[in-house]
Amino acid sequence: MKGISNLTFILFIFLSITSTAQDANYANLLQNIDSREKTSLNGKWDMIVDPLENGFYNHRLQEYDKGYFRNAKMQSPSDLIEYDFDTSLQLDVPGDWNTQMDKLYYYEGTVWYKKDFDYTPTSNELTYLYFEAVNYEAIVYLNGEKIGKHVGGYTPFQFDVTDKLVDGNNFVVVKVDNKRKKENVPTVNQDWWNYGGITRSVHLISVPKTHISDYYVQLEKGETGKIKGWVAVENATNGDEVSINIPELKKTIKTKLNDGKASFLINAKPSLWSPTSPKLYEVVINTKTDEVVDNIGFRTVTTDGSKILVNGKETFLKGISIHEEAAFKTGRVISVEECKVLLNWAKELGCNFLRLAHYPHSEAMVKEAEKMGFLIWSEIPVYWTIQFENEDTYANAENQLTEMISRDKNRASVVLWSMANETPESEPRLSFISNLAEKARSLDNSRLITAALDTQGKGDDGNLIEDPLGKVVDVIGINNYCGWYYGDVDSCSSIKWASAYNKPMIMSEIGGGALYGKHGDKNERWTEEYQDALFKSNIEMMENIEFMAGLSPWILMDFRSSRRPLRRIQDDFNRKGLISEQGMKKKAFYTLQEFYLDMDKK
Repeated sequence: MKGISNLTFILFIFLSITSTAQDANYANLLQNIDSREKTSLNGKWDMIVDPLENGFYNHRLQEYDKGYFRNAKMQSPSDLIEYDFDTSLQLDVPGDWNTQMDKLYYYEGTVWYKKDFDYTPTSNELTYLYFEAVNYEAIVYLNGEKIGKHVGGYTPFQFDVTDKLVDGNNFVVVKVDNKRKKENVPTVNQDWWNYGGITRSVHLISVPKTHISDYYVQLEKGETGKIKGWVAVENATNGDEVSINIPELKKTIKTKLNDGKASFLINAKPSLWSPTSPKLYEVVINTKTDEVVDNIGFRTVTTDGSKILVNGKETFLKGISIHEEAAFKTGRVISVEECKVLLNWAKELGCNFLRLAHYPHSEAMVKEAEKMGFLIWSEIPVYWTIQFENEDTYANAENQLTEMISRDKNRASVVLWSMANETPESEPRLSFISNLAEKARSLDNSRLITAALDTQGKGDDGNLIEDPLGKVVDVIGINNYCGWYYGDVDSCSSIKWASAYNKPMIMSEIGGGALYGKHGDKNERWTEEYQDALFKSNIEMMENIEFMAGLSPWILMDFRSSRRPLRRIQDDFNRKGLISEQGMKKKAFYTLQEFYLDMDKK
């Protein structure tokens, strides 16, 4: 959409949010797939690289019905078929293509994936084809027929394929396209690697025809003695019974479905989940045809002026930012074990808080972090130069937000939904992000809303936080790179801060780059000594900010970025990590660790 006036766009967004606030619908996603009967489609997939999209368009650039998704075979020696999945190369799923094949390292475009699998239908069951994430645009075909499309690289999506599967051999083909576009979320400009591919797991999930599709089980807002929620059941009959059982609390409640949903309220006093005691309760949800089991924690998160309160207690968020990039091999994180490597480093650092930047991380990462007691900031990639006046861009961002909240709404560890990172001030941007915040609150009013800002003014007391977006969020994030992108290292400690808002502030990014093993004077960039001095000076600055409620320095581990070409230093890596991609800790790691450990002693 080009040339739309600010007023028209604001009116469009207002009407959209007004309607969704009245009927806040979650994404059409099965909740908690770990509790389901799953058939994994992970492993080797056949692949064809298609930079000109010959498998999708004819020579007139018209979409045609003889594309690669047909998986056609020669029927006679004279047939002309210029592709063959059966003789093609293969890629591992889950995984990114960039680190699996040298020739795809910088590749952005279309790759076709194909997987054969056997299926035996079962009566009175539905089967969903479920993708945990594909980056970025996925068009999915089953047995040569298009079944759907998904846009967005970090959230799950599913298709009901019950009537599309056949008894015996089936094949699924996915056209994956990771080309960056100005209208996308994120847009063309980003500071992390644009990993392409089916980057998270793929499943066939079988459920009873009448099945539990979604649920929400959390403390009632403002209460610690009442558990409130709802259960949604597909293909149910009004009046059907739903049972919610929390065995450890000796609580069972039965409720009736109305229009596919049953609400409930349980009087109970659970032990509250917290970073020091990450208590989870088994929750069993039953209908006459289905059962789902989850492990759920209960906690409150609120603000009081500039303080963040967890379970009513002031809690300073000792954090670190993390990209979803695997240690040692690099590339996308694809396993629970790779999640645990990063989480254990954060625990060793002394953290109780993680900023999962700049997009929703895997469900496995969130669940493992919850078990370990980490508070989580979860974010959608509304980043830098988003087209804030584009209706389709807004719809894309809202959909990613909805899918993120839908998947993780029962995770006690998630305390902050982040709407954006480092976006320039403008009226369209304010409207765009304000309405994302309204959407988030309509879906889930039990958590805090934030955004990371890099816009500060100058006041009598120093740096002044006055970005209008500060009115919208509950917690203000500030990215500030004193000593790296502005100012010298020694000047950082004397910087003063003030805020126009009586709200908590998290210093969501500070930091600077260092190549592990490069040593020199503390004034020499890229040395561990420079990075360490920068952290010491910034820590001194932050100790004097009375309204600061937490921090998440940038970043736990070095990560790939095509914005970072400096040979022998960056080599396609952002070097702001406290740990190298090979797991070696830099001097600044121990400086931040000491700061966090000393904080615990106070």
